[in-house]
Amino acid sequence: MLQRFIHQFIVRCLPIAAVLCVCLPAESTASPYFEDGFLGLTQAELHEKFGMPQAVRDRKSALRVFTYYAIADWEKYFRKLVSPENGEDVYTFKRDGIEVRYSFSYTVDPNDSSENRSLFVRLVDIEFSPAVPIAQVPALVPEFHPSDDPASPAFRSNIWLLLFKGPSSAPARFIVKEAAKDQLDWTLAYQLFSLQGLPDPLTTKSLVDRLEVGTQSIDLVKRRQRHTHDPIMNPYSKEFAQQPLPPRQTQVKKVPLPKYAD
Repeated sequence: MLQRFIHQFIVRCLPIAAVLCVCLPAESTASPYFEDGFLGLTQAELHEKFGMPQAVRDRKSALRVFTYYAIADWEKYFRKLVSPENGEDVYTFKRDGIEVRYSFSYTVDPNDSSENRSLFVRLVDIEFSPAVPIAQVPALVPEFHPSDDPASPAFRSNIWLLLFKGPSSAPARFIVKEAAKDQLDWTLAYQLFSLQGLPDPLTTKSLVDRLEVGTQSIDLVKRRQRHTHDPIMNPYSKEFAQQPLPPRQTQVKKVPLPKYAD
């Protein structure tokens, strides 16, 4: 009799339990999308990992012009004047005599209409002062682990070097601003910049001032940006260093001067 009662009780309770499991929201915790360990973290998780930032900066235009605020001033006053996602958390370290400055850019969930929306890391901007050789960057940025495969996708222009690493991540579309982001695959990308321009031929001794850790699409580069992105061998492979240098030009072409009438 007791066993029959227990059986009936369980049968009646199972539908209720199923409804509760469907209706209760799952606990949502952010996690990094890639091996860098940053992209996709919430601001709270970043602060737990890195500590509180030393400053917050606000980009004033499309150019790299920033205003820096002490963290106390930002939290007390300026955060209310500027959208919180426009403030970049700044951390500065001294490594091997080089000043290494991390700046974290954020995005918000457009479907979140709450007053205090969570911020998610979408880009990491790492600056070096003074500029450093390409070969030295992994030692200065522990989170930077470039591939050593010579066939790993790599591209260059006259001022930057773009490297892809690892498999694509579907959840990473959340931090992408590209209009057609749902139609493309997004992969961890490292982009190194040189204010003075990259030399030709490129070597691992070439100087760079900045590293961006973000996500980009290899398909997008190959389809729409092939005229601005020149494919090259991965500069962090041993095969790259073993390439023979092109012969030096013995005669430098002079820039023709205009002729004016007397």
